[in-house]
Amino acid sequence: MSSAASLKGPAGLMASHPTSQRRRNARLAILASALLLIGAAFMAVVTGPSNIPAGTILAALSGGADTLSARDAIILYDVRLPRAALGALVGAALAVTGAMLQGLFRNPLADPGIVGVSSGAAVAAVAAIVLGEGPLVGLALLLGHSFLPLMAFAGALLTTSLLYLLATRAGRTSIATLLLAGLAIAAIGNAVTGLVIFMADDQQLRDITFWTLGSLGGATWDRVSAILPFIAFLIATLPFVARGLDALALGESEAMHLGIGVETLKRVVILAVAAACGAAVAVSGIIGFVGIVVPHLLRLVMGPSNGPLLAASAFGGAALLIAADTVCRTIAAPAELPIGIVTALIGAPVFMSLLLRRRRLADT
Repeated sequence: MSSAASLKGPAGLMASHPTSQRRRNARLAILASALLLIGAAFMAVVTGPSNIPAGTILAALSGGADTLSARDAIILYDVRLPRAALGALVGAALAVTGAMLQGLFRNPLADPGIVGVSSGAAVAAVAAIVLGEGPLVGLALLLGHSFLPLMAFAGALLTTSLLYLLATRAGRTSIATLLLAGLAIAAIGNAVTGLVIFMADDQQLRDITFWTLGSLGGATWDRVSAILPFIAFLIATLPFVARGLDALALGESEAMHLGIGVETLKRVVILAVAAACGAAVAVSGIIGFVGIVVPHLLRLVMGPSNGPLLAASAFGGAALLIAADTVCRTIAAPAELPIGIVTALIGAPVFMSLLLRRRRLADT
């Protein structure tokens, strides 16, 4: 029997079945995540203290602007739509950067919030709030709406680079070093934030509180336009880094033998993570655990391949954050819960389950 014919036998079918099944699961996961995003966005737009019928909103979004009163038009176009758009961008950024860091460090516990990247971005953003009205006022006026995202990007870039240097040695990343370095960086960030708070006035203190809790309450189209270039850069890198992250899972030496420019891959991932995470923190504050919850749940369904995982994470992260924000707006209306509380309540149990799972694997 020829080798080609042998591939058609039961053994060949059994060998090909897992791969085809994973591809099918990946396509279904991407489709389901996209549908969840559409559903979450629709619920966010039609839900709120002002009772605007869903049919009226659908008619307005379809081009029938005359169906809305002037007040309802302001609520829809200037409040709900920019808030949903901002939530989608921030959620996609946090989930994708989490998945990228997990691929880079080859560890499912990596997340911008847990390893200190978000703290570094927040420190820079808080400094921008205070110093933007003092020593850096000229730079703030020059950059306009981009000042805060660029400052947060610089803080995230510095933190991500420092974290990688501390956690990686001889081409291998230690999970213990990764988590401890993240905790240390977060502690330093909290200390610097405390110093900045000491220098702040009352108005600046209220603004700083926003960063520590996380919220989409200040969503405007200006903030959406400010974060959009950073998220676009992140999404543009996905086709180029997905194959490299897959190869990196085998080890750096193996990845280089497969033709991957490992050092270039590291630089691109670090730059993309810093840009997206910094911009997300700049417009929404610190929102944790999205980068762990979404990739972890998707990886259980679709496997470890980074191409479909990163695409599905973008949709899933956007859907999760929009849904969490809708809960925050409605569960205690007219008051509004900080969104970081909801994501922490969801993400902390997932994080603990990951830790317990890794401990069981280590004990076997």
